[in-house]
Amino acid sequence: RGQYAVVRRVTHKTTGLEYAAKFVRKRRKGQDCRSEVWHEVEVLWSTNHPYQHTKIIQLHEVYETRTELILVLELALGGDLHRHCVALDSDEPASSRSEKEVVYLLRQILEGIRHLHKQNYVHLDIKPNNILLMTDEIYPEIKIIDFGLARRIKPGEQICLIVGTPEYVAPEILEFEPVGKPSDIWSIGVLAYVMLTGMSPFAGDDKHETCYNVSLCAIDFPESHFDNISYTAQDFIRTVLQRCPGDRPTVEDCLSHPWL
Repeated sequence: RGQYAVVRRVTHKTTGLEYAAKFVRKRRKGQDCRSEVWHEVEVLWSTNHPYQHTKIIQLHEVYETRTELILVLELALGGDLHRHCVALDSDEPASSRSEKEVVYLLRQILEGIRHLHKQNYVHLDIKPNNILLMTDEIYPEIKIIDFGLARRIKPGEQICLIVGTPEYVAPEILEFEPVGKPSDIWSIGVLAYVMLTGMSPFAGDDKHETCYNVSLCAIDFPESHFDNISYTAQDFIRTVLQRCPGDRPTVEDCLSHPWL
């Protein structure tokens, strides 16, 4: 359950197949947001057609009532990545996954991002909450979800947006500079750090401090969290978390990094 949406497990009456139904309110704070919801639908249709990509959540059907849009999506039974790798207490590391598990998951996430980038889409909200695990197995398949902030950027086009989750947004977003594929790559670097340690590299005591930490791009690798993490993993994070978008690797470069 989110602020404007509820997801329920549903069963098709004829086939018996189970799905996840996302009920999204069309009005938020008195404003008509129908076009915003349809935007996510359009992104899902265009990124999964003419063929479905295995790392993008599949949209099966859409229904509309007077107050809601209902998106019928494939069902993921493993929950989201957040509950598996983020510490509940900021003073105590979470039971983070092994490097082998992180590499397995991160490669899948990058494969999904590669598919989006090939179609000139940027997700702009990559974070643990938006990565679903299909099962509770140690090495599950993943699905990228929540395309409400995604944008298609045409060649030569510049788009400036203040969007995303502060801990995961790139510096250029905070500074209202053009966003692009490098903005997703930045989020991948933060995600890798969180998956390995259960901790965020930029989280402050409040939103303002978090944004300030991101703008400084001061990355710390405390021994208490990284003593058992390989140098190549740390090198991947350093390589990706470059303040200048042009200095960041492409998704193909990321997949070719020695760590992955």
